[in-house]
Amino acid sequence: MNEKKSIFLEIFGESPILKVLDFLVVNEDFDYSMTDIAHLSGVGYSTLKVFWKRLENGKIVENTRTVGKAKMYKLNLKNPIVKKFIDLYWETTKYNLHKRIKERELKG
Repeated sequence: MNEKKSIFLEIFGESPILKVLDFLVVNEDFDYSMTDIAHLSGVGYSTLKVFWKRLENGKIVENTRTVGKAKMYKLNLKNPIVKKFIDLYWETTKYNLHKRIKERELKG
């Protein structure tokens, strides 16, 4: 994927699990199949399968429904850890965006 990476990924790195979490935070209103999550986050499906069970077992993601044979997932917004992660994500983004704006204003 040739899209610009998020501020969060610029700061914390582009590990596969962070790329998936980045995608799920930005798209938290919708649910996706594992295939779509892998594709849309830029992570290989086989790589996603390596850590997906940890996300399920940790209640980080939840199965929302089944469409045909595909199970659909989204972030578990009831999990306090997920809530804190989302707060960290958006605070990191907001702080660094404000910082960049101020740097551009100083440059003229």
